Amino acid sequence: MDLEALLGLEHEAFSSDRISRRAMRRLLDAANATVLVAEVDDKLAGYALVLFRRGSTTARLYSIAVARHAAGRRVGATLLAAVEQAAMARGATRLRLEVNAANDPAVRLYRKAGYRLFGRHAQYYEDKGDALRFEKRLVPDLRGLRDAPPYFHQTTDFTCGPACMMMALAWADPSFRPGPAYELKLWREATTIFMTTGPGGCDPYGLAVTLKRHGLEPQIHASHGGPYFLDTVRSEDKRRVMRLAQDELRRDAEALNIPIHLAPLDESALMEAFDTDAVAIVLVSGYGMVRRNVPHWVFAFGCERRYVLLHDPAAATDAHGHATAAETYALPLGEFSHFARFGRDDLRVSILIRKGFSQ
Repeated sequence: MDLEALLGLEHEAFSSDRISRRAMRRLLDAANATVLVAEVDDKLAGYALVLFRRGSTTARLYSIAVARHAAGRRVGATLLAAVEQAAMARGATRLRLEVNAANDPAVRLYRKAGYRLFGRHAQYYEDKGDALRFEKRLVPDLRGLRDAPPYFHQTTDFTCGPACMMMALAWADPSFRPGPAYELKLWREATTIFMTTGPGGCDPYGLAVTLKRHGLEPQIHASHGGPYFLDTVRSEDKRRVMRLAQDELRRDAEALNIPIHLAPLDESALMEAFDTDAVAIVLVSGYGMVRRNVPHWVFAFGCERRYVLLHDPAAATDAHGHATAAETYALPLGEFSHFARFGRDDLRVSILIRKGFSQ
């Protein structure tokens, strides 16, 4: 790769925060870096530099530059797409970047490509400009994602479980068309959890009992039998109510003959379940999904090429509260296993679901 041409483009594209000759030479040879270039009319039209970190599935777009002679030729968009493919080839599932808040064309490029703003560094650049931090979840082109079951997003902070139940009901019955209040109806049937600032979410027994009463065949796989999520609240009185409600729902689950397995599903058992026409509502660490350390439920509907396919109900919404896009993606099985646990007791729970006899 032509070092002098890259340095020339670096000086043309940036008036400050340039990569030095020494750093550029080192990065070209580094095992944890990939440099991609674009050409127009046999001339260097742009380059992109992406960095990787051992043990991490998040890659970082460190720099991207487009030559003036290639303006308007979609070089930036093409390079960005190539970076995403290169990152996925290295096992990355997220791509992050920083961009000067004053660089409006670049900000538009990233937003149009599906990147989400998640942070800001004040006076990050040499010119004292702020850096906007963007992130995108990288999704491989898998047939299972193209044929994904219906998606519903949660309309409140506490209804991830009901949104997942709606996805399960729609998976089982393509004619399922819930009204706007159906999510809250399911929440009222299933919830037992208090939160310190408002209504809470659903525990495994509540989810399973509600699914069973709506015609599906659930079974619970959990690393322990509960009670669950007591450490998410401080009030002893609220914990007392949670214990009572969960005990009652467990008795309901037993009365409905819902199988309760006090052992989590391992990777091979989960893949086998997907192969036999089952889906699952899985507890994950909310920090990895919604950036808050809360219990969070996702809907897993398949496995392909060692990826778990899933819907995350915590979608970004517009000003009217409607999801801007379905949060549907694939996680490598190892990363999924890492996220599919919660709390100090390393709780692992899956509600495995099959279609009922009435479906």
